[in-house]
Amino acid sequence: MTARRPYPSDLSDARWGLIAPRLTAWRQARTDAGVSRRTPTHDLRDIVNAILYVNRTGIAWRYLPHDFPPHATVYGYFAAWSKEGIFTDLNYQLTGLVRDHHGRTVEPTASIMDSQSVKTSTNVPLTTQGTDAGKKIVGRKRGIITDTLGLLLAVTVCAASASDNTIGMNLLDQATTTYPTLTKTWVDAGFKNRVVEHGAALGVDVEIVTKDPQIKGFSVVKRRWVVERTIGWLMHHRRLVRDYETRPDNSASMITLAMIDNLAKRLTTETTPTWREPLKPQHTQNT
Repeated sequence: MTARRPYPSDLSDARWGLIAPRLTAWRQARTDAGVSRRTPTHDLRDIVNAILYVNRTGIAWRYLPHDFPPHATVYGYFAAWSKEGIFTDLNYQLTGLVRDHHGRTVEPTASIMDSQSVKTSTNVPLTTQGTDAGKKIVGRKRGIITDTLGLLLAVTVCAASASDNTIGMNLLDQATTTYPTLTKTWVDAGFKNRVVEHGAALGVDVEIVTKDPQIKGFSVVKRRWVVERTIGWLMHHRRLVRDYETRPDNSASMITLAMIDNLAKRLTTETTPTWREPLKPQHTQNT
């Protein structure tokens, strides 16, 4: 592996140490099972740094700088990790570590749900798009459910025409499967009785939190501000400002990847340099 100047999105040694065991085990398992027909030649850390570069900057895969592995190889790893749930596994692992770090139980009992409609790029198939009539947006809708710290518990991506009820029930199914300890969730008024009834059937009390009608303009709404802050965190990753992914599941993986980046920094007390700040030594990659 040749030396190169680091990018602000590169993993530090400490952050790489958090995710390396899972990815190394994945590659070894494929080798042992004979899935990989040839010996891998690219360093896994380089692959992850390239994926994070796309996630953070929003560029197309084909425009990856040439000091990364070939874009087709990088995308191949991303697609495989997305399909096989590797990003979901890493998010689950790091979420537990962050919760423990904050003195919380590893398995959350309370959560908050919200949805966000975003425009899509021209390469997104029309069959996976729709129109959010309320927000006048043609594109896709993302639904996320977080714990009370704002950490991602589940995500779903579908056409913007999908109702919040459909998204809410999907999120509840995912979240309670992964975290059977969940007993409470707060939602906004876009989620209706079907979500409340579905939650009750799963043993989750769904409480609809509405804004005080006496307050005009912006106001912090009980509990809901947590998930809205998480959406703000995610929007620091330019790949998420618009939906560029051909497949909705890859779109969900891009969201999960952004949260993995956030979680790893929380655990190592690091921050990503702004575009105007010089790189710190901790971001220098070993060669």
